[in-house]
Amino acid sequence: MNNLEGQLRKEIGLTVSISIVIGTVIGSGIFMKPGKVIASAGDPSMALLAWVLGGLLTLAAGLTIAEVSTQIPKTGGLYVYLEEVYGKIWGFMSGWVQTIIYGPAVIGALGLYFGSLVIHMFGMADGWKTSIGIAAIVFLAVMNSLGAKWGGWIQTAATLGKLMPIALIAIFGIWKGHGQLWNTGELSSQTNMGVAILATLWAYDGWILIGLVAGEMKNPAKMLPRAIIGGLAVVIVAYLSVNVALLHVLSADQIVALGDNAASQAASLLFGEIGGKLIPIGILISIFGCLNGKIFTFPRIPFAMAERAQLPFSRVLSKVHERFGTPVFAILLETMIAILLMLLGNPDRLSDIAIFAIYIFYIQAFLAAFILRKRNPGKARIYSVPLYPITPILAIIGSGYVIVSTVMTNPSDTMFAIALTLIGLPLYLLLNRSEAQILVDSPSNR
Repeated sequence: MNNLEGQLRKEIGLTVSISIVIGTVIGSGIFMKPGKVIASAGDPSMALLAWVLGGLLTLAAGLTIAEVSTQIPKTGGLYVYLEEVYGKIWGFMSGWVQTIIYGPAVIGALGLYFGSLVIHMFGMADGWKTSIGIAAIVFLAVMNSLGAKWGGWIQTAATLGKLMPIALIAIFGIWKGHGQLWNTGELSSQTNMGVAILATLWAYDGWILIGLVAGEMKNPAKMLPRAIIGGLAVVIVAYLSVNVALLHVLSADQIVALGDNAASQAASLLFGEIGGKLIPIGILISIFGCLNGKIFTFPRIPFAMAERAQLPFSRVLSKVHERFGTPVFAILLETMIAILLMLLGNPDRLSDIAIFAIYIFYIQAFLAAFILRKRNPGKARIYSVPLYPITPILAIIGSGYVIVSTVMTNPSDTMFAIALTLIGLPLYLLLNRSEAQILVDSPSNR
């Protein structure tokens, strides 16, 4: 990634870095997932515990990755971390999964959630959901292709809309609501905390994307860990506040029954007819802004891989538009795969597949903290993960639990994700057939 690194201006400060973490994390999950978390956990008390555990797992992951990022302060995030630690083949596999599964599934799920809220707001038929979601994705793909300034403008404009519904629902829901928060009655006998935590991880996911712009930070070694920790702390507090507020306004079975529309219904009860329409608009802006952030960042992965000739049609995918200065073909690739996945699955399935696929590689990144310390015993660290080795061990154990639980409860989707992942291996060997002993490639012999 050295070529790309040299072209980037180091203009991003700490405030912007924290904003990027918050902006890429907060999107649809906090509004779309409370019902699924409660249904999976079995009762409100366990649901809140799932949100806490999901937040702690994410924080442990963020604290661990922060140390890895200070040792490898380069643009590329997870893709470059794994390549530096494990060798080219593992960097390729993580980039392949992010290009083919994770990025498009995230974009597709956000598009479908956006469409679901639009049809509910305007009383449209359910059949319009997918079409509206696709239209939103295509629009944002075009805007981001026309120049980074357009995507940046949309992201800035969406920030206020993102925070407004969260703040209003959290504050007024806790203040005015009179619901029974610590309800111990089970809603379902088929409870699964693994599935519940997996649902919360969708809402917490996105923080690692800050690594994709490390090369544009003024001092990435210091700013990356601060941005990850500061941003995630804000997100965890916001999510717990909203869930407590919803349970103050609506009963647990109402939240489950309303599903995607629970937050909108709570807003109507809190603020009346006008407020009940304004808050959902704010939620739509939040999802729209998050979707824009994903479309802006995810194409950087296939673009960077194509620069290294690690994908088919790399010569095309690595092209930057002469006039707009954007990776238009990489954006087009991610958009096309996202639309295909939208036509094949519902948003909850897509979000589960995305989280399952990426957490396989997250575990490798957590293990990298141990490997780098062993590999560089005398190297000074600007940042060290607190409570080492407990924190990275918790991140690994928690992630492993989620993966195993997902395989057991949703085998078909996980097998689909694993199959797409494994397709990358023969592709890598084909694209690198001229290299000797490719399977034993490692940082020591590169």
